[in-house]
Amino acid sequence: MAVKSFLYKGNGFAISYEILNPAQKRDIVFLHGWGSSKSLMKQAFSKTLPTFRHIYIDMPGFGSSSCNVALTTDDYAAIMELLLREIGASKEIVLGHSFGGKVATLLNPNLLVLVASAGILVPKPFKVRAKIALFKILKFTGLTSLRRFFVAPDAAGMSEAMYQTFKNVVNEDFSDHFKAFKNKALLCFGKTDTATPLWTGEVINTLIADSRLVAFEGDHYFLFQEGRAIADEIEKSMGGINNG
Repeated sequence: MAVKSFLYKGNGFAISYEILNPAQKRDIVFLHGWGSSKSLMKQAFSKTLPTFRHIYIDMPGFGSSSCNVALTTDDYAAIMELLLREIGASKEIVLGHSFGGKVATLLNPNLLVLVASAGILVPKPFKVRAKIALFKILKFTGLTSLRRFFVAPDAAGMSEAMYQTFKNVVNEDFSDHFKAFKNKALLCFGKTDTATPLWTGEVINTLIADSRLVAFEGDHYFLFQEGRAIADEIEKSMGGINNG
């Protein structure tokens, strides 16, 4: 594991990353989802794609990487750009899971691999909408100390900076970004995923002109069972992409 420190918009970040197969010449970058880390992405993919240099990154505020200010998805992409430049890594292939899929899209790689990617808005269940409405009423009356009872599970236990970051990124519609992506994309989605349902992958498939959708058995975390199968699909998609 290594750490690279640098400034972004006047704020210091220490970003933890790990490189596997360092002697290989072609790169694949792995970006985890919200609340996850590089170690979980390694668990899914470290034994696959041996002819590539694997670059696993803890994005700011997760794993062993620092974050003391609220960020947007654009900020995450800019920070990843800085890191990749610092370590001399290419964006030939970038794989993003869930929230990491949005960041990966903004990086504009030659081959974009979206695994259960966020970015298409999924209607909230009635219970969640009612909870949000009640919290807004309490906020209006000044009872914000009760926030801990209303935050989403993905935001529980977060610092204030990361909670603000969560609010910045959780309800983004990335349709325009997907439509603007002009390189090749591989879309991998789980058939029983309720966080980023298969139908959202179908929508992304219509938005990205040069994309291919593969449905896998499993939920939002099917990658832990299907890492090798995803890697096989990546190899199928590599024809025709430019190196570097």
